[in-house]
Formats: sequence, structure tokens, C-alpha cells
Amino acid sequence: MTDIADLERRLQRIEDERAIERMIASYGPLVDAGEADAAAELWAVDGSYDVEGWRMAGRADVAAMVRSDAHQGLIGRGCCHFLGPAVVTVDGDDAVAMCDSILVTRRGDGFAVSRAGANHFRLRRIDDRWQIVERRTRMLDGSVEARRLLTDGVAGR
Repeated sequence: MTDIADLERRLQRIEDERAIERMIASYGPLVDAGEADAAAELWAVDGSYDVEGWRMAGRADVAAMVRSDAHQGLIGRGCCHFLGPAVVTVDGDDAVAMCDSILVTRRGDGFAVSRAGANHFRLRRIDDRWQIVERRTRMLDGSVEARRLLTDGVAGR
């Protein structure tokens, strides 16, 4: 028989997983809308984002990336940063999540996939909300590193 304390733990885990999934899913719409400050708030103050060897350290760097001419040009031409469903593993106030992503860009009258990526997140509950402490993204180009991000994330590492 399940006791109340066990049900409370299970419910908390589900709520934590859902909050993390929602946060990760919000990244694409925020950067596609050019909402630099809101996107940066997904990260911890000292969180990092390493994409293809470009390392951003802290919220200010993430916001600067969204405000950059390169990113503004991308969204001005039409694009969609889509992060697929996340596999989330919660351990108290720490968590790991993994998902695939695609960048779809407007080409003429249609759209084309410009990039596919593997994303690995380390998260922490800070000030009563989940925040990204580290995100690594690698192109799904067959590399061992990209595949390792996926397998580690699924395993909760």
C-alpha cells in the first residue's frame, strides 16, 4: 500500500519534471520572438551555454546572443528553434535533461531544416524555480560527442 509521503514524493517528481519540460519547451518560442531577457532568465545567474564550441557564461551572454545581429537576422528572415520532448531525471534539487532540436529556416516560399542538434542540460532548483546551470548543444553530425550527450541524458547522467 502506498502511503501519503510516498504519493507526495511522486507528485513532486512529476511536478518537477513537468516544470523542466515546460521551461525547455519555452526556449524556442522565446528566442524566435527575440525575447532576450526572458530567454536569459531560463539560466542560473552563473549558468553556461556551450553550442558548437561557442561558450556563453551567464545570463548576459545568452541575452547578447539573442540580441546579436546574426540572431536578429535569422529571426527577421523567419525561423523556428524547435526542441523536442525532453527526457528528464530529477534528483532532489538537481536534474538532467536531454532532447533533440532542429532549427528550421525560411527558404523562399517554404522552410528547410538548417541544423539538428543534441542538447544536454544540467538544472538546479534555485529560488524555488528550475534554472539551467549548464547546456551543451552539438550538431547531430555522427560525432561521438553528440551521441554521448544523448545517451548520457537518457541515462540521467
